[in-house]
Amino acid sequence: MGLNILIIGSGAREHAIARALDASSKEKYIFCIASNLNPGIVELCDELIIGDFNDPSFVVAYANEINADLVIIGPEDPLDRGISDALWDANIRVVGPKKDLAQIESSKAFTRDLLSKYNISGGPKYKTFSSIIGVSEFLSELGKDYVVKFDGLAGGKGVKVSGDHLHSHRDALDYCSEIITNKGTFVIEQKFVGEEFSLMSFCDGETLKHMPIVQDHKRAFENDTGPNTGGMGTYSDANHSLPFLNESDVNEAKSINLKTAKALKEEFNEGYVGILYGGFIATKNGVKLIEYNARFGDPEAMNVLSILDSDFLEICDLMTKKKLKDKNIKFKKKATVCKYAVPIGYPEEPVKNKPINLNKIENPDNLYYASVDIKNDILVESGSRTVAYVGTGSTIFSAEKIVEREISKVEGPLFHRSDIGKKELINKKIDHMKSIR
Repeated sequence: MGLNILIIGSGAREHAIARALDASSKEKYIFCIASNLNPGIVELCDELIIGDFNDPSFVVAYANEINADLVIIGPEDPLDRGISDALWDANIRVVGPKKDLAQIESSKAFTRDLLSKYNISGGPKYKTFSSIIGVSEFLSELGKDYVVKFDGLAGGKGVKVSGDHLHSHRDALDYCSEIITNKGTFVIEQKFVGEEFSLMSFCDGETLKHMPIVQDHKRAFENDTGPNTGGMGTYSDANHSLPFLNESDVNEAKSINLKTAKALKEEFNEGYVGILYGGFIATKNGVKLIEYNARFGDPEAMNVLSILDSDFLEICDLMTKKKLKDKNIKFKKKATVCKYAVPIGYPEEPVKNKPINLNKIENPDNLYYASVDIKNDILVESGSRTVAYVGTGSTIFSAEKIVEREISKVEGPLFHRSDIGKKELINKKIDHMKSIR
């Protein structure tokens, strides 16, 4: 008998998950609860239904209906809504942490407090606020290097950084006031200077197995300018590190992920099962933690899953059985570059529901559908990141050439960042790290 696998979510990340499951040699049936008709996922699934995947009773009812053996949760919102808890209560195994443990992503304050409580390195000077009282004083203490973070899920867009988005303490106070008006809380913390990178780890509650390190580009426009997005593109090197990192940076990040997983278990008397994603920054004073996510990154999932050499279904199965320890997980020694095509006007005022044409793509096996829908048999973009393409090669630059060639063939009112993975941008980052170390 094959395993019945249920995927929650319908973006490019979930398309990458479906593709990795499909590649497994194990007998399986793949199902999906989605918010839109993603043609890439539809093609790989035995059944895809449109429904509210943030509703625990709906998800559990469907999981029982298909006799799901295993559920893989893609986005962050279902984790915050307790979908994982409800499924485990129904004796269905889940890749994705329970609600308490998912606070590692849903609450910036929780994460900072956890690292502080368990003496885990990498944290900044910070304070949490729910009113304007004391904000001016703390900003004065931090000077010109500070970050204001909305304390909740904001799709990667709730963080504003001094010098980039906030150009004075007045700007910062205005943003804080906006959050308070909307009855939110926020964290103000010291800004780190360096180069960011992502380290994702498979976690079974005890053991961590690390994936290749990836760099994400959040800014909408070339040369890392413009507003923050969910991520415009990513790259990883053939040695599973990045050109501007040294060995101690990598080891430090792995150590912080491991200690954080242990701290979560200590805190809740329950292990973290799922993907632990540390967003780090290499600084002159070592590696610091920017934030945690409780699931695969998007686009990072496309980078790592496209070079995974081990059986993804087996990894997910072992994670939920706390048996990851003895599994040797292998990734191809390949560099990857991923670029997103997004609607004109994204992220602030994107055009919506315009037709797109992908017929000129030569190798669709490396194309990932994201915010798309099918209306009257026509493929349309839905106003957010539309499609992503991943290139693999022996070097970042050879991978980039492949991506650039293919993503440029996507037709429609879209744009992409051509600079991601190019020599100029990477050299800039190498020089930046040399100048601050």
